[in-house]
Amino acid sequence: MKGLVKYAAGPGNMELQEIPEPKPGAGEVKIAVQYTGICGSDLHIYHSDIAIPVRPPVVTGHEFSGTIVEVGLGVEHWQPGDRVVSETAYSYCGVCIHCREGFYNLCNQRKTLGYWYNGAFAPYTIVPAARLHPLPDSISFLEGALMEPLACIVHAVVELTHIQAGDTVLVSGPGAIGLATLQVAKAHGARVLITGTPVDAERLEKAKLLGADWTLDVTKQSLGEVVEEITQGVGVDIVLECSGSEKALQDALLSVRKRGQLTQIGLFGKPITLDFERICYKELKVTGSLGSRWTSWERALQMVEQGQVQLKPLVSDILPLGEWKKAFDLFETKKGLKIVLDPKE
Repeated sequence: MKGLVKYAAGPGNMELQEIPEPKPGAGEVKIAVQYTGICGSDLHIYHSDIAIPVRPPVVTGHEFSGTIVEVGLGVEHWQPGDRVVSETAYSYCGVCIHCREGFYNLCNQRKTLGYWYNGAFAPYTIVPAARLHPLPDSISFLEGALMEPLACIVHAVVELTHIQAGDTVLVSGPGAIGLATLQVAKAHGARVLITGTPVDAERLEKAKLLGADWTLDVTKQSLGEVVEEITQGVGVDIVLECSGSEKALQDALLSVRKRGQLTQIGLFGKPITLDFERICYKELKVTGSLGSRWTSWERALQMVEQGQVQLKPLVSDILPLGEWKKAFDLFETKKGLKIVLDPKE
């Protein structure tokens, strides 16, 4: 079978290669992959500018849905034909303080699907049965391929940020992550302002359809003036930074109110310069967010099943695995929204 392999460290060094069809070991399942989403971190793996450990040669891709076709020795409660999605934390130590507290996403020994173990840019992949979540019949395989980023968003927005009904939230960056973040914030009763640049014009229009209270092209109108108007000079209660833009983060620090919250979701891919003293002067609560855990997956699945988050409108392109270069280019040049690869073709 063909898989998209990061075959060596360094920029580029990724290609479709013929690889053996995998067999599940004890405690593992083999999954026929239906769809795999392209994540910003897949681009960082391609460019070799990501801090998360990568072990080439490795099949990339970690946002996927599929059907179990084979179970390994000792696997219970799962059987061929089950529709599933999978967490990406393939392995972790289980004994460190983070694991014991349920934050295995922060385990120093965590090894990730598509980074360290062969991932889902291939027709079949292997994952530990313990990482699986059932995909309800009411959620399509296409939507299922977006459950991993949604679980990361739920971890950031619901588990690490404290949104109350009536809060004014600034979401910076109207990509697929930002548009899903918008919906999670709205589901918790927030008023949401989402920002972008001229290249995001279509995305900002989609944001309106998905419930944004305000949209803003920051090159056409002053973010500070808009925030001043909608908050009566107080500032937004919460910033959810999804763009991975240094300028957006700097503007967010100016826009958030004193004693407000700022949660960083997007990755910059490089060190940035920041006026850190503003955090002190405003007594801000600032947090990063890394990955997801079991609770965020369960909440994410429930939110989609209950219609609180729409995922299908976020998918702009579905391409066969053989067109991965075109798909990566669409993602990087912001010519699409959520780009999904079909490894069955």
